[in-house]
Amino acid sequence: QVQLVESGGGLVQAGGSLRLSCAASGGPFSIRGMGWFRQAPGKEREFVAAINWSGGNQYYADSVKGRFTISRDNAKKTVYLQMNSLKPEDTAVYYCAQSGRVLPTRVNDYDYWGQGTQVTVSS
Repeated sequence: QVQLVESGGGLVQAGGSLRLSCAASGGPFSIRGMGWFRQAPGKEREFVAAINWSGGNQYYADSVKGRFTISRDNAKKTVYLQMNSLKPEDTAVYYCAQSGRVLPTRVNDYDYWGQGTQVTVSS
């Protein structure tokens, strides 16, 4: 059974940076796509970024393009989300997820989910 555990969330001022990590256990991590989503209070879960199995291809939501970077270390079974130039509207619970598809952006395309980590950006 695949387990995903996020870490690295916290409180940061607008313009600051955070790096989220997602450690995976169980299952064939190195051949699976990974993604990050976020969910703000009262809103639907939305796609943030995805990375393919090798790390050679990434895809971003327009709202984070140029500010966030997704990466992975298959030896460590970990995927990262570097978040720079954070804005108050980035405040949400951030989830990592695993998929058998290539760069999926839909919630239903992902098979496994972490519990999430809170990111709060103050103005």
